[in-house]
Amino acid sequence: MFIPQPFYGLAIAVGLTETITFISGFTLGPIEGFTTGASIIVISDIATLPGAWTPLIAIIIGLIGVLSGIIRKFKQLDFWMLATSSILLTLMSETLQNVSIALLFNTPILGTILFGLPTLVVALVNNFILFTTVGYRVIAMILSSGANGNKNSAKCEVGAGGEVFAR
Repeated sequence: MFIPQPFYGLAIAVGLTETITFISGFTLGPIEGFTTGASIIVISDIATLPGAWTPLIAIIIGLIGVLSGIIRKFKQLDFWMLATSSILLTLMSETLQNVSIALLFNTPILGTILFGLPTLVVALVNNFILFTTVGYRVIAMILSSGANGNKNSAKCEVGAGGEVFAR
């Protein structure tokens, strides 16, 4: 079964892959974050025809999960941490993806990075918005519910109306 290209393109352009991977790594840990990110890419590429790039992109997106799990060990959940993480992880991910594609297809690295600038800008905007809104609320709910396996690790509470309160 193949997913129609317009839907696939919309899902990827919205940036849900990075957001789900970040949430998984931040709430569950680096290994689980890597597994989530890599699995998303492998499963989505199976649905839309995988290529030689699939393992490379899976590793790069998995790296977002690893780094978000590491970030959790040093930073508390707040807007600025999520904003900074979204920018730095997106820059890392997009740059590594462009370099890996350039090397895979034997094209100039600088040219590939320049050609990918519009995608980088869209990814930065999307990930910033999603990390700091959806990501914030989902992470807060997971941490406050103890669904990550450690009720005592919660650093926030979610009110009845969905608002997030730091403890």
